[in-house]
Amino acid sequence: MERRAGSWPLRVVTYDVVLALFVTVMQVQGTVAKVAVEGALRPLSDFGNLGYALLVVSGLVLVVRRRWPVAVFVTAALASLVYYGLDFPDAPGWLGLFVALYTLAAYGDGRRSLVIAGVGITVLAVGWLVAAADIEPRAAIGWVFFRIGASVMSAALGESVRSRRVIAADAQERAELAERSREEAARARVDAERLRIAREVHDTVAHAIAIINVQSGVTAHVLDRRPEQAREALRAIELTSARALREMRTILGVLRDDNDGRVPQAGLAQLDELTAKARDTGLDVTVEAMSPASPLPSAVDTAAYRIVQEAITNVVRHVGSTRVTVALTPGVDVLEIRVTDDGPRSRSGVADRPAGDATDTPAGPGCGIVGMRERCQLLGGELRAGPTPRGGFEVRARLPLAPDGARR
Repeated sequence: MERRAGSWPLRVVTYDVVLALFVTVMQVQGTVAKVAVEGALRPLSDFGNLGYALLVVSGLVLVVRRRWPVAVFVTAALASLVYYGLDFPDAPGWLGLFVALYTLAAYGDGRRSLVIAGVGITVLAVGWLVAAADIEPRAAIGWVFFRIGASVMSAALGESVRSRRVIAADAQERAELAERSREEAARARVDAERLRIAREVHDTVAHAIAIINVQSGVTAHVLDRRPEQAREALRAIELTSARALREMRTILGVLRDDNDGRVPQAGLAQLDELTAKARDTGLDVTVEAMSPASPLPSAVDTAAYRIVQEAITNVVRHVGSTRVTVALTPGVDVLEIRVTDDGPRSRSGVADRPAGDATDTPAGPGCGIVGMRERCQLLGGELRAGPTPRGGFEVRARLPLAPDGARR
């Protein structure tokens, strides 16, 4: 936790300068005043004013106490040992040492600083006691024990301040981490919602466009010869596009606060409407559905509808007129979905398709099956899709009625 030179603001440096000057004046003035009253065995002016020099050095060194706390403590301790070892007057010349000890513990690095302080106090205590071995009167030795006790208290106070600072810093770090975690969780929820909206938009638009594509092909094919059938195809395009727009408004409505124009969320209750639109495109759709013992969870209901919708859309897009069987089997804890088609009704795979249908060309790999599989996995289910022995294609899905997302 030690800070390097130049890292402290000017306000802190100014405070340390003022403190160092104050301690220096107190040590020198206090010692001079005591000597004037009580006298001294060795005046401060002996050895070329060495006593004054030691008091000044142990006080002014506090200017850099935060930058180099160990060096400041060592300097103050050596000055104290020399001062009392030469029998200079016992006066408040220990103020700088106590401040240095406090700083060492408060701004050091914990255990290492405490070890240095402990060793230093032990050396000082021994030196002080040796210097006071022949002190007279003997009662004056109490000042030696005062210096030892005050040194220990200074180090303890500094360690207490350091510990509180560390605890406060840890609490601040945990608070910032918790805040970051909340922000990340919020971003994850937003991303998940965007993915859900994108998937809903894909399913809605893909299904509507596939049906509109087929119906527009029918219209172009029979417009001149069978205008009544062309009118029905145009009507189907109108209804499909209107339904797709309503669903789009519902899906994107979560992005705004108004509740106007909403329609119920897509679910198996709309399966009859879905199959009716599929029959308009030329599919022969058979639905085998059993009533569940209890209402399906909304997430399962929506996912089941979208899986059936996407499977039928793939048949319309890639096969054309054929027979499709939709089977829904709700169990105790799982809903089984099976969508099977008989495949193309001719070897070319495009029989019964009207001219101008954009699906006449081979379709490239899409993301329909991937989207259906993602829906199943989000609910803890599974999906299998592949060709059947008779040349058709089958989609099988199992959706738990207690999805993983609900259990977490």
